[in-house]
Amino acid sequence: MHLDHIQRKMFEAIRQPLTADEGMRQHTRDGESLRAIANKIIKPNDRLTSFERLEIYNRQYWFRILSALSEDFPGLRAIVGNRRFEKLATAYLLECPSQSFTLRNLGSRLEWWLRTHPEHLAKVEQIALDMVRLEWAEIEAFDEAAKPRLSESDLLALGPDPKFELQPHIRLLDLSYPVDDLLLRVRSEEAETDIVSNAVTERTPQTSRRRRLPGAERIFLAVHRFDNSVYFKRIDKEAFTILCALRDGKSLSDAVDAVDWSGRPTDEASAEVQSWFAYWSAQGWFCKTS
Repeated sequence: MHLDHIQRKMFEAIRQPLTADEGMRQHTRDGESLRAIANKIIKPNDRLTSFERLEIYNRQYWFRILSALSEDFPGLRAIVGNRRFEKLATAYLLECPSQSFTLRNLGSRLEWWLRTHPEHLAKVEQIALDMVRLEWAEIEAFDEAAKPRLSESDLLALGPDPKFELQPHIRLLDLSYPVDDLLLRVRSEEAETDIVSNAVTERTPQTSRRRRLPGAERIFLAVHRFDNSVYFKRIDKEAFTILCALRDGKSLSDAVDAVDWSGRPTDEASAEVQSWFAYWSAQGWFCKTS
């Protein structure tokens, strides 16, 4: 048996979902005997059979990736409950296994997958999707690049109707629920997740308590990084519209014109825009163009 065949059979085996009591199944989802597979690719020793040795890797694989997904999405877990979260996480990871050298990307397709499998979010679909969008935006904001920020001299040299480039780490979210407050509350209340183990430690049984969820409230959020920390900044709808337009390559005048200013005195709107730009510049949200 060639090495690449052994590796493929090994990976196929350890990716099989665990049983209800967190052991290795007897058969793959295609009906192939896992005991027979183990006997072909792993030698027994004086303490463990081939099946038992393979089971260690099977359990370790699932404990690790479930732990990683749980750590990245504590807000979603709080909304749907621990049991439903583990069920949806297992189903997601079976369809969307890790394709990267880093577990950072494990949840990159979670929002898309949940939209195609809404049965996992019964009665909490919109708030759950908002939370996933926020938690993934936070991951991206932490990891994405930061380009040299615009200095005051750079700003003065931009011309009468400049285009501003936003930092790559900034994420702009239009949300239907105040999930920013909910996520911060979850983190302050929760101890480290229980979906953690290693090859020799059993997982602690989880209890699922009903959490009071906030009502619908449309918010606009900028998720950004400052001094190696990620922050959630609520912004006005008008500010959100301007930032989105700038992000999409619009000039300053076009970005401001994209806002519906009806009913707002010109001098008041102008002063507000100036205050926003002063804040955004101070936070380093604008960067030098490539």
